[in-house]
Amino acid sequence: MRILLLDDDAFMLELLADMIAELGDHTVLRETDGRRALIELRLRPPDLVVCDLSMPVMDGIDFLRLAAAQQYQGCVVLLSGVDGAVLKTAARLAEAQGLTILDACPKPLSTKALAVLLARAAARCAAPAAVLPGNLGK
Repeated sequence: MRILLLDDDAFMLELLADMIAELGDHTVLRETDGRRALIELRLRPPDLVVCDLSMPVMDGIDFLRLAAAQQYQGCVVLLSGVDGAVLKTAARLAEAQGLTILDACPKPLSTKALAVLLARAAARCAAPAAVLPGNLGK
């Protein structure tokens, strides 16, 4: 799976990338700036975006709004240190704009929880391919 990690904290990006590497063979892209992450969505859309909400310049809410405007079709996990109610509200707003939100999780995220989210994202990525013309009966 292609996974885009978006967080302004470089340590958090490294920690998440290391956790993902322990869980399987994935292509992991790291961005600290929402504007560059939007370019990545356009050029090489990832299967999964793990997005922080509290970031300077462009916060996670703005990033998600613009990702929805670009019609991003992959999955999103919100991961932030903000209050749980704010996380859930952000998830509902993103879903209302057409994004597929797998979960909204408080930091820090355990390896076990991340493994479950990666499995859910992988299952969702595999599901559409099963119903494409030419894949019927396979």
